[in-house]
Amino acid sequence: MSDDLLLREDDGAVTYLTMNSPGNLNALSDAMLAELASAFRALQQSQTARVVVLRGTGKAFCAGHDLKEMTAKRQANDGGASAMRDLFDRCSAMMQMIQRVPQPVIAEAHGIATAAGCQLVASCDLAVAAEGTRFGVNGVNIGLFCSTPMVALSRNVPRKQVFEMLTTGEFIDATRAREIGLVNRVVPHDDLAAETDALARKIASKLGSAVRIGKRAFYDQLDLPLDKAYELTGAVMVENMLNRDTVEGISAFLDKREPDWNQSD
Repeated sequence: MSDDLLLREDDGAVTYLTMNSPGNLNALSDAMLAELASAFRALQQSQTARVVVLRGTGKAFCAGHDLKEMTAKRQANDGGASAMRDLFDRCSAMMQMIQRVPQPVIAEAHGIATAAGCQLVASCDLAVAAEGTRFGVNGVNIGLFCSTPMVALSRNVPRKQVFEMLTTGEFIDATRAREIGLVNRVVPHDDLAAETDALARKIASKLGSAVRIGKRAFYDQLDLPLDKAYELTGAVMVENMLNRDTVEGISAFLDKREPDWNQSD
């Protein structure tokens, strides 16, 4: 295994990002946050990647923030306030980048996804989990309420379920995570990579330009009033319909043949 903190592998239209810090359970250290942010910035400009899979090496997907690093930041003259603010700003910016990259991002979760690691799963567009994976926002157990993880969770999971997780610090298993909408699929651990890859390949087989504008519109319309949401998405439908590959896709459907997409737009 490479010593690189974040591994990137491009396999056709699918890009795999692998957090490679098993010694601290792929914690979101300063260095890991920087690597992830850099990778997502690069993906914003990619002309070939149509789906991204985010995964981790070792026993866990991600154990959240690096508490040892956070503790060290408190040695600053202001008790660490400025350093902490900077940390949470950078983490929040990285989480938001996941929804802003044009490609759907799939979390491939195993082991544990705790605190900001659970936030990372919630921030991804889709998630596949291995049986036995545990999810939690358990900071309250050490006196630290998971306020920033709650932002992503509360936008994916019913609020009473989120609030229970936040205030009890209890873990939920993968089956419960699927029931409340945190993950899409739960599979045996040995099938995790194959199931995630199959989902990624299925999405990557669709017209990339349509998926890109669809993802953008999905998030843009969520918080709009109903009439404004329809106004926005109507304009997106027009944009989509005028795409030359979409015209080809409709023609191919009517002609009962496979579309000849160039996937370049």
